[in-house]
Amino acid sequence: MSRVLVVEDEQHLAEGLRFNLEQESYEVEVVDNGESALDLLVGEKRTSFDIVVLDVMLPGKNGFEVVAEMRHAGQYVPTLILTARGHSDDVLQGFASGADDYLVKPFELDILIARIKGLLRRGEWHRKETGKAEPEPPDSFRFGDKEVFFDLLELHVRGQVFPLTLMEMNVLRYLILHAGKPVSRGQMLEDVWGLREDTDTRALDNFIVRLRRYIEDDPGSPKHLLAVRGVGYRFIAFPK
Repeated sequence: MSRVLVVEDEQHLAEGLRFNLEQESYEVEVVDNGESALDLLVGEKRTSFDIVVLDVMLPGKNGFEVVAEMRHAGQYVPTLILTARGHSDDVLQGFASGADDYLVKPFELDILIARIKGLLRRGEWHRKETGKAEPEPPDSFRFGDKEVFFDLLELHVRGQVFPLTLMEMNVLRYLILHAGKPVSRGQMLEDVWGLREDTDTRALDNFIVRLRRYIEDDPGSPKHLLAVRGVGYRFIAFPK
């Protein structure tokens, strides 16, 4: 049974989430502030969770601050942020803090459940059979002076170590598996996130922006993570 930590200060919404997630056979714990969440995730009361559903607007430390402190402390549990602010700047701030996904309030319950299932499924990627005739990559992949360690969620670049979130690693892994081939945004949403192809693709584009900051010598002129106009992206391990 997967364990979910819900961090939400609106009691009616928190209890609604608890009820509906428990109906989906999840074990749920609810807290109403960022400090309590951090205590459970990285503090003295540290507890194991499979996913965190985290509201942005909280008393005390907000959701962005909670995610940033989690990641800084080495806690990379998949995290879905809930925000009433859907502006691109807010979404980018969430991803910059280390969130794996976001959902704008008000949201439909089935969409939330789909997002949670997608993140959990990605967390077990390396243990599940995809059913496709694709080669499974080794625990690491080297290209030039860079090396990705899939099992450690780390990217090593010229002596620097960049911890990656689960979703960052799964996006990168998927592109590496399809190296040299254009991959559509819709295909990535379906295969990596478990979402329908017609889902908004902005979140995926934001992940590519973040990965370029780690990988590319000049993120403004990428050599490895290339955009394919009208399609999606292509990974080039050894650019000419």
